[in-house]
Amino acid sequence: MTSPTSDEERRPQPVDVPLLQIGGSPAEAAPGGGGCGDGCGCAAGADEPYGAGGRDYGLDPLDCGLDPALARLIQDAGLDPVQVEDVAHLAIEEDLDHGVDVTTVATVPENAIATGDFTAREAGTVAGLRIAEAVLSVVCTDEFEVERHAEDGERVEPGQRLLTVRARTRDLLTGERSALNLLCRLSGIATATRAWSDALEGTRTRVRDTRKTTPGLRALEKYAVRCGGGVNHRFALSDAALIKDNHVIAAGGVAEAFKQVRDAVREFGGTDIPIEVEVDRLDQIEPVLAEGADLLLLDNFTPEQTAEAVALVAGRARLESSGRLALESARTYADTGVDYLAVGALTHSAPILDIGLDLRDEAQEVG
Repeated sequence: MTSPTSDEERRPQPVDVPLLQIGGSPAEAAPGGGGCGDGCGCAAGADEPYGAGGRDYGLDPLDCGLDPALARLIQDAGLDPVQVEDVAHLAIEEDLDHGVDVTTVATVPENAIATGDFTAREAGTVAGLRIAEAVLSVVCTDEFEVERHAEDGERVEPGQRLLTVRARTRDLLTGERSALNLLCRLSGIATATRAWSDALEGTRTRVRDTRKTTPGLRALEKYAVRCGGGVNHRFALSDAALIKDNHVIAAGGVAEAFKQVRDAVREFGGTDIPIEVEVDRLDQIEPVLAEGADLLLLDNFTPEQTAEAVALVAGRARLESSGRLALESARTYADTGVDYLAVGALTHSAPILDIGLDLRDEAQEVG
């Protein structure tokens, strides 16, 4: 029988590889602590009840195997550098499966050096450039050079260079797919979110994500939403209470469910935990407002019903629309005065943004 191991012992051990930056400059953190902090101008504000600007993990970014400057950029973006490093390790380990990159080892001299460009193949909003760097940092067996041409949250065009990397050719090719998988996935989410943000521009309404995320990648995917101008809903079940239809059935009514959750939150000492309650009929609104609800989820309301709900609530609570939402109807819902649109498709259905890594056609340098 094996003895129990700690989380630290189970965590893949980092490879301490120095990162040499030869161009670009670190993004400035967003003023006031709002937004993603990666200089992307995303709309996540400090006034959100939970998740809006990422979590403050309170970690020293040097407490991981990533280059300190890269770890600091990742932390400034509201992400946990240790978690990002873990994701990078898992991605590489999944590809290598305790073996080697057979094709690359067979075709590329051991000490060959190459320069490669991460290039957008289509227009969109980029997210995850520092994550791609983290992947390369755990696979590179020697120093590698990075030149940054774009920052997360930027709109990019086909053919635009995003990142140039110079490293051992074997390392670049081994880490290529893992880095691109994450970069393309996160950029796809940011691009989808940006489309909703653009549709809502000039209104008070903001698009929010849900917990319909890829297991193990929630923090990264919610970061991508912020890069696209969206706002994060709760990160975990403990961040906030969300009373949905099954809770209502179990409790015997929507007002009763709200009272039970409110009392439980007070008993747990979590008076700062937001409580959102889902309603699917107009006649459910007044009873929960009377109990003190200040955030209502309007489930499958039509635009006309949403407008009625906004008028009925009259500013006594914030309102979030959910269900039956499509990009084409976003403006119609926003014009009702609702505060948020909850869009699970931002993370569960966004197509990737096509980005590739192209090695430059130049003579290889062999040390």
